[in-house]
Amino acid sequence: MPASKRDQLLATAEQLFYEQGFHATGIDRIVAAAGVVRMTLYNHFESKEALVAAVLQARHERFVASLDAATASAPPGQATRALVDAHGRWLKAYSQHGCIMAKAMGEFAEHSAEIHALATAAKQDLLARLEAAVARDGLDHHAGLARRLFMVLEGSNTAVVVLGMQTGLADTRALVDALLAAARSETP
Repeated sequence: MPASKRDQLLATAEQLFYEQGFHATGIDRIVAAAGVVRMTLYNHFESKEALVAAVLQARHERFVASLDAATASAPPGQATRALVDAHGRWLKAYSQHGCIMAKAMGEFAEHSAEIHALATAAKQDLLARLEAAVARDGLDHHAGLARRLFMVLEGSNTAVVVLGMQTGLADTRALVDALLAAARSETP
């Protein structure tokens, strides 16, 4: 089934925003790449900022759905590991050049409180999912564990760009394994 014009615009805009930047990508470039006219875009999105917000929201929903599916099917005691592995698969498939939310926070910090807040909320959502996974694994009594895991995952978003995907993800896994092993060894 062919994608709706709205979905086509979202997919095209997401790719262009990710590859070229939000501010560097104009409406004319998006509509040309999507094969629609400008009015079609404005029939679905009231402004470029509304399009950016919709792109970020849709991407975040796909991201958290992949994390949630991984943790839901994880064996007992492995929810955190499953979430971390799902994050790595996401990086391989969709974020080889860094995190689109971090890019949005950088580009919109001074230009749009709404977009900046949306991207920040996505990061807070990841932290909340890590807290839930840590709790599910019975490690929530280790203050700051989820926050430290969050920092490792956020670091991996940039590390894969600098170190390469294989090395960045291997180092991420090693750091996560060390944090989890330390937490498990201190479990009363």
